Amino acid sequence: MAVASHRPDDTTKICTHCDRDIPISNIDLHYAHCSRNLEKCKICGDMVPIKHADEHYTSTHAPVTCSLCSEEMTPEFLGVHKGEKCPKRIVTCDYCEFPLPAIDLFEHQEVCGNRTELCHLCNKYIRLRERAGHEVTCNGVPPEIPRAIREAERERAARRPPPPPPQDFSTRRLLFTIAITGIAILLGSLLFQRKPEDMTQVN
Repeated sequence: MAVASHRPDDTTKICTHCDRDIPISNIDLHYAHCSRNLEKCKICGDMVPIKHADEHYTSTHAPVTCSLCSEEMTPEFLGVHKGEKCPKRIVTCDYCEFPLPAIDLFEHQEVCGNRTELCHLCNKYIRLRERAGHEVTCNGVPPEIPRAIREAERERAARRPPPPPPQDFSTRRLLFTIAITGIAILLGSLLFQRKPEDMTQVN
C-alpha cells in the first residue's frame, strides 16, 4: 500500500489513508498512526477513531424513529420531518384554529371553510373560505341597495342628532341615598320601641 502521494512542491505529501496534507518529514510516522487508529466513515467520509466507529454510526447515522408516525429516517432529517412533513404532526385549522393531525387537515378545512358567518358591515352571510377576500372588498353596504337610497340614508344619518349621553349616577348620590334610608330605618325602629314603654307607664 502506498504511504503517500507526492505533491508538486515536495514539501508535503497526501496521506493515502486520510487524504490530508502531511509534512514530508512526518509522513511515515503519521501514516503508521493514522492507519492503525483511524478509519473513514463510509457514510459521511469523516475520519473517526476505530474504537469509536460504532458510537459514531449510532449517534450520527443510525436510523431513528419518529415518535408520532413511527417512520424511520436518518437523524439529520428528523427535525424537518417532525416540523414540516410528518402526517401526524399537530396543525391548526385556518378557519376555526382547532388543532388536529396534518393528515386530517384537508378534509376538515373542506367542511369548516364552507361554514358561513354574518358580515356585520353588509349583513350578508359569507363563507369562511371567502372571508379574507370579502373583508377587502366589503364597503359595509348591501350591494342590492340602489345608490340614491344609500346616499339618502347617509345624509339622514348625518342630520340625525347625536344620542343623549347616558345618565350619570354618581357615587356621591348613591351614598347619600343609602345614608338617608339608613337614618329613616333607625328613627323608625326607635319610635316603635318607645310606644310599648309609654303604654306601660299609662297603665
